Amino acid sequence: MSNNILLGSKEYFPNINKITYEGTESTNPLAFKYYNEDSVVSGKTMREHFRFAVAYWHTFCGTGSDPFGPGTKIFPWYQKTNPMKAAGYRLDAAFEFFTKLGVPFYCFHDRDISPEGQSIEESENNLKYIVSLAEEKQENSDVKLLWGTANLFSHPRYMNGAATNPDFEVVAYAASQVKAAIDATIRLGGQNYVFWGGREGYYSLLNTEMKREIDHLAMFLQKARDYGRDAGFEGTFLIEPKPLEPTKHQYDYDVATVVAFIHEYGLENDFKINIENNHATLAGHTYAHEVQVAFNYSLFGSLDINQGDPHNGWDTDEYLYNLYDATELMLVILQSGGVGNGGMNFDAKTRRSSTDLEDIFIGHINAMDTLARGLLTADNILKNSDYLNMKKNRYASFDYGDGANFESGELGLVDLKNIASKNGDPRQISGKQELFESLVNNYLV
Repeated sequence: MSNNILLGSKEYFPNINKITYEGTESTNPLAFKYYNEDSVVSGKTMREHFRFAVAYWHTFCGTGSDPFGPGTKIFPWYQKTNPMKAAGYRLDAAFEFFTKLGVPFYCFHDRDISPEGQSIEESENNLKYIVSLAEEKQENSDVKLLWGTANLFSHPRYMNGAATNPDFEVVAYAASQVKAAIDATIRLGGQNYVFWGGREGYYSLLNTEMKREIDHLAMFLQKARDYGRDAGFEGTFLIEPKPLEPTKHQYDYDVATVVAFIHEYGLENDFKINIENNHATLAGHTYAHEVQVAFNYSLFGSLDINQGDPHNGWDTDEYLYNLYDATELMLVILQSGGVGNGGMNFDAKTRRSSTDLEDIFIGHINAMDTLARGLLTADNILKNSDYLNMKKNRYASFDYGDGANFESGELGLVDLKNIASKNGDPRQISGKQELFESLVNNYLV
């Protein structure tokens, strides 16, 4: 393919200026009402709290197609006859969008930013060339790479998985793709590298050696880690859980499953977890639950920000607009120390029927404002309400006496039996769930 690409010659969003903070009185849909990147909350600016990132795949590659019809969106950066030129145009559009929206990071799959070639070598050369252009774009802006990854699920060769494929030749091919994606991430200064096992799972145990496949997945990740470290990658490797879809049962079902996997295979020094809201929903959990579990085991890595539709049984990837979810999420994050080297990547897409270019901006702006409102509400609750004392008081019996001795491991089962015999039937203590819910509602910004 020809690599003769002219960049920077066109403005793709000419009617949209830099998005600014206008405050809560503003009625401008192309302005922030709550997200003020320089506003300090709990000792950090909002920019530092969130470390927002834009997902390359949905924002610049997703045309609104679904199982019942082709795409509805005609992007001005789309170029059908020359995939490499199209990749260049898309890169121009992406960095124009990043800078106008004012986000500090972006994320990509290898096949988002450059097309697959007719051979491994051609695919790698395509990626290297586009990465060289992205490197220049980053140098000329304040935008950096939060994480990179390889698409090991879209191509038909991965219909039975990538690292867990029963055919070794497919595993080797996937490894070549991951190597190139790690190289690209290193070159662009990516702070993390993600593994999402889109087809790492099974449809039927009748034809699956599950333990063997999981062992292969662990070996694959170990070797990818070893290569990355030897090549100079100093960031964090992330595993992203999802319970199903596209496979019936995926090996990275939820955060707890991934925690067990990481510890079983000795990956805890290099790997953490990237958590997506819609994936939590599909697993039957709340977003806050999944994030809290990751923090419980010191394996929180980063976030994919979106939400699902409770009336649909699949991954709808909507922009986050649920203020209560945002508040619960920020309560966990503020109490756990923040997102660290991770960030909040908008793995979300406009609806199939939302076809104006401004809709992409509006979706991001509303989600960023929703999270900012969640942060302000959570900070207010933690500082100015009785929430923390209420929560602490539920466990007060473990703060002294026999309860404290139990927590320190000083009491055996016989000791506990004797204490129970002495105390008799425990008194009933209300969990006050309705009071906690009322408190949060009363503080919603």
